[in-house]
Amino acid sequence: MSAREEVLARIRAANAAARPTAVEVPRDYHRTGAHPPGAPELVELLRDRLVDYRATVLDAAPDGIPAVVARALAEHPGLVLVPSGLPDGWCPDGVPDRAFSPAELDRFAAVVTGCAAACAETGTIALDGSPDQGRRALTLVPDVHVCVVRAEQVVHSVPELIAALTPDRPTTFISGPSATSDIELERVEGVHGPRTLIVVLVH
Repeated sequence: MSAREEVLARIRAANAAARPTAVEVPRDYHRTGAHPPGAPELVELLRDRLVDYRATVLDAAPDGIPAVVARALAEHPGLVLVPSGLPDGWCPDGVPDRAFSPAELDRFAAVVTGCAAACAETGTIALDGSPDQGRRALTLVPDVHVCVVRAEQVVHSVPELIAALTPDRPTTFISGPSATSDIELERVEGVHGPRTLIVVLVH
């Protein structure tokens, strides 16, 4: 037996003898927040967190989404990309995704999507690839992301956010514009995703 085989044999024997027992994971954390989904307090808390992350927040009534989206895009001229399942009228001039390549996606100035859910406590928006959000690449390549968040999608805590998502869907978590810092703490935005995040809060 070689030295390698001897070492591996000892490891296997030790692992077989150990027979580790399952550790009980404590689940006594809060699973719900102080306010129900969509409560005005949560909408305001989400707004505060998003602004702190340097996102732009615009308010809209349910029937005023197209006008507010158009206002958000007015300062960012260029082609606008939309997922194929975006609700009719939200962005009538948008170009539906046709499985564009990354190079083709780079021609678009902005993308408009919905969202799956949002957590007010952390200012986090979740996308899960549903028809109104599209595949992940759509929200990573264009420089501007306009995301529509309805009040009823806003929950208080992280456990509530996770519970609102479908586990087998590809999930992207967004907390403000894409940003990073170097060793001297110089903030750089737009490195791993959109440089500008505009959230349309519908309530």
